[in-house]
Amino acid sequence: MQPLLESGGRMEEEPSNLPVSLLGRVSAFETRAREAYKRKPISHWILLVLSSAAMLVAFPASSLLSRVYYANGGTSKWIISWVAVAGWPLTALILFPTYLVCKTSPTPLTLKLTFSYFVLGLLSAADNLMYAYAYAYLPASTASLLASSSLVFSALFGYLLVKNKLNAAIVNAVVVITAAMTIIALDSDSDRYGNVTDKQYILGFVWDILGSALHGLIFALSELVFVKLVGRRSFHVVLEQQVMVSLFAFVFTTIGVIVNNDFQGMKYEARSFKGGKSSYYLVLIWSTISFQLGVLGSVAVLFLSSTVLAGVLNAIRVPLTSIAAVILLKDPMSGLKILSLVVTFWGFGCYIYGSSSPSKDSS
Repeated sequence: MQPLLESGGRMEEEPSNLPVSLLGRVSAFETRAREAYKRKPISHWILLVLSSAAMLVAFPASSLLSRVYYANGGTSKWIISWVAVAGWPLTALILFPTYLVCKTSPTPLTLKLTFSYFVLGLLSAADNLMYAYAYAYLPASTASLLASSSLVFSALFGYLLVKNKLNAAIVNAVVVITAAMTIIALDSDSDRYGNVTDKQYILGFVWDILGSALHGLIFALSELVFVKLVGRRSFHVVLEQQVMVSLFAFVFTTIGVIVNNDFQGMKYEARSFKGGKSSYYLVLIWSTISFQLGVLGSVAVLFLSSTVLAGVLNAIRVPLTSIAAVILLKDPMSGLKILSLVVTFWGFGCYIYGSSSPSKDSS
């Protein structure tokens, strides 16, 4: 599921007794980047830029739209969970032409593979519901910062289930990001909305952390499916998994919406929504589209480049979401939250370094 970026040609090594200067490191990186650029056609880089832009724009937009829904009169957690997976046909529309372009056939659906998609779909539906509760009670900037803790759980579950290596840098990232979450908890009084009670704020905080933990588990289980059941990692196989998991999540979430009578409740929400019915449905439609564009972008980045670049983009989109929430939604931004943002960014940097470096001290 995580194709690795091809390494560049080996540089001439300097004599070991001479320290490598910063200028030398920059020059070496520039040389490797130029060599990597020459090995790929221009279409590869255009697709990579578009995919990266999709991640950096679509995911923050989806987060902000969830908060806009609740801030303007929306109340249903199931509806926000539902729109996160209702756009699965968009991914399917991208998948089917790849069979023709790549001249390949669909992966056979065995009983074990189908059951794996079923379980992942159920977990994804639960994960989306937890995040919906988080965005109902927390500012978008706070919710996005807390959601970055999924990196911690991805590393831990990856180590426990998939036997991924842990080195000092990754362990440091886990500690640093955990510290950032603690800072946010200490700053709870400064970023709470007036209509949110203490109990609701605590629930939003807890659901966000639990959702991040479940997200990390889903990531590790998805990798396990590729390792144990699929045995190959290509663009169309990754898309197949995304379509099937989203389809099952859509079915589970739709059942929840029906049982909760939220489809009928949409009519009443639309009437009382600030901006009217058109604004209400536009928020939901664009939430659906933006989330799927983000998913497609992340899948493409993993395939075209590496998990390291995906990690870099995830690190960048956390402050982007927070800054956009402050500017567009007037989210409160205290000194402690800024400190938490900086610490989180540092944690991401440690994780990216640890993931891209040979693991000499793996646990």
